[in-house]
Amino acid sequence: MTLTMAATYVNGVPGDVIPASDRGLLYGHGVFETIAIRNGRPEHWLRHMTRLHAGCTRLGIQPFEPALLAAEAESIINGTDEGVLKLIVTRGSGGRGYRAAGSTGCTRIMQLHPWPEYPASCAEEGVKTRLCDIRLGRNPALAGIKHLNRLEQVLARQEWNDADIREGLLMDADGNLVEGTMSNLFMVSNGVLMTPDLSRCGVAGIVRTIILELAEQQGLDSRITHIGQEALFEADEVFLTNSLIGIWPVIAVGETTCRKGDITTQLQGLLADTTNSGPAWRA
Repeated sequence: MTLTMAATYVNGVPGDVIPASDRGLLYGHGVFETIAIRNGRPEHWLRHMTRLHAGCTRLGIQPFEPALLAAEAESIINGTDEGVLKLIVTRGSGGRGYRAAGSTGCTRIMQLHPWPEYPASCAEEGVKTRLCDIRLGRNPALAGIKHLNRLEQVLARQEWNDADIREGLLMDADGNLVEGTMSNLFMVSNGVLMTPDLSRCGVAGIVRTIILELAEQQGLDSRITHIGQEALFEADEVFLTNSLIGIWPVIAVGETTCRKGDITTQLQGLLADTTNSGPAWRA
């Protein structure tokens, strides 16, 4: 079945209404996951649930039941072959003020969207990017998790309207590369695979983790490190990752051109094999 319009469940019930007192709305007190649906199943479900649970724990949100979320996901997917499942968990409703003592339980919001129409050329030939002006604030307490406070990314994405530019790259206050507005960043230099350190800001993506695991399995030298602009511009290969795009080679950062290299191509094939032969999603 092909999905043509979005569907929404709130706490397992079809509908799109939440209380005005929900702390996710009032304060961004929540986390979310964006999950690819292919061949009727959510990809990397267990990895997404692990990150979601870690985010809830970090933000003081009552632990959820993975089996409940799986059952709700199965219900909303309901035969859809391809789509995007967005799962949001908030701290629920509470009284006015930042203190969450009056909040009980959590709110679960599940949305199923049609698959985005990304041209095949993005993965096959590569994409153009730009450096964003906005800088990411440093906050180790929130670094790595996918919390609801995305205003930095929203403002960064408003910086350009050129349809040829598919992604913007974000730096921290020290000028180190961190991530894209919707993706993680990798580069290859002298045969070494590198990705930015996300201990101070940024989202530790599911596919980012898988790429690092694949690199280790293949004996590729890989490093998590600080990456400055000069290193980016001198890299042999640059690519972006997330759960929907997989791997997009980068062919330009502003006026600086790049090329799709052998390691990027190799990792694309390995990632596709992992996706197509992954374990049952409800293990």
